Amino acid sequence: MVTRRTGRSVPPALVALFAVACGLSVANLYYAQPMLAHIAQSFGASPSTAGLVVTFAQVGYALGLGFLVPLGDLFSRRRLVPVVLSVTALGLVASALAPSISVLISVAVVVGLGSVAAQMLIPMAASLASDHDRGHVVGGIMSGLLIGILLARTAAGALAAVTSWRVVFAAASGVTVLLAIVLARVLPEEHPRPTMTYRALLHSGLTLLRVEPQLRRRAVFGGLAFAAFSVFWTTMAFLLSAAPFHENEATIGLFGLVGASGALIANFAGKWADRGWTSWTTFAFSVLIALSFGVLWIGRTSVAMVVVGILALDVGVQGLQVTNQSIIFRLAPEARSRINSVYMVSYFTGGAAGSALGSAMYGAHRWAGVCALGVGIGALLIGASVVDGVRSRT
Repeated sequence: MVTRRTGRSVPPALVALFAVACGLSVANLYYAQPMLAHIAQSFGASPSTAGLVVTFAQVGYALGLGFLVPLGDLFSRRRLVPVVLSVTALGLVASALAPSISVLISVAVVVGLGSVAAQMLIPMAASLASDHDRGHVVGGIMSGLLIGILLARTAAGALAAVTSWRVVFAAASGVTVLLAIVLARVLPEEHPRPTMTYRALLHSGLTLLRVEPQLRRRAVFGGLAFAAFSVFWTTMAFLLSAAPFHENEATIGLFGLVGASGALIANFAGKWADRGWTSWTTFAFSVLIALSFGVLWIGRTSVAMVVVGILALDVGVQGLQVTNQSIIFRLAPEARSRINSVYMVSYFTGGAAGSALGSAMYGAHRWAGVCALGVGIGALLIGASVVDGVRSRT
């Protein structure tokens, strides 16, 4: 049966399935974060070297976004997504068996490459939704994806504390295989795909970036926001495992629960986008990102302030992400996979840069350097949001 666009909303059960699938898929990128100190210790590596596990996973994700996600406009995503998830599972098995930090870093690229299944599902859901509730549907699915990102740290930290970081990767591979099987059976069929060469497909994505100013601007917002997000989450384990906190992996992972509560903003951001409030929400979320790093600087000696800073950062980043995607999915309905590909390449390139810069700043200037970097990124976001707001009113 072929699913066609109607004026009706996507069934709640299907939205829930998309949300869970996106959350579990993208979680594979983040299991390593609360375990970085343990990984570094087990291989005798420096914190900055261990941080490359996250950086290279995000590099792989960016490559998958650029070269795999556009295929959703050519092939049935019901068949494509399970294949891509299988690649992730293979990378996770190799991670669990990695004999050295260099191998683990290299394999992280494969894990990141296959984790783009989530970004194939989001434009699929946007295509199934009607125009009047697309922001709400995307917001609901993004809530699941963002909760998956944040709870990945909690699950990984808890399991690593009672077993080892290798068991975490092995367990994740099993969950990913199960997810691939379920999606192969349950995802709806879609309308026939256009006939186009792979080269033309990739070139058309660059064309969209050139001719759609909204896509260019939102790609910049997304890249900067996720850079700020990655600056904190890549270095958090180093802060909390050192004095005065001395926390273990399980406790560090629990901080993901704080961020998960912030993911609830995604539903509200989607509704606000459907009402046309995107200029105001863009500015507000940008300010919140900048302010969060000021709070996190105070939190260098206070768990309570770390919690407040995490909540502010995650609300800002997640709210801005849903705002961005609600806007770009209104462009070129027949090319939503390519639009999402272009946007998310910028998003995760920013994330990879944020991870690398955050690790480097922590190594050179400790927590002060991390927070200064985060405030600087937030200031760039605020400036860009003001310019965007002026343009939208002229």
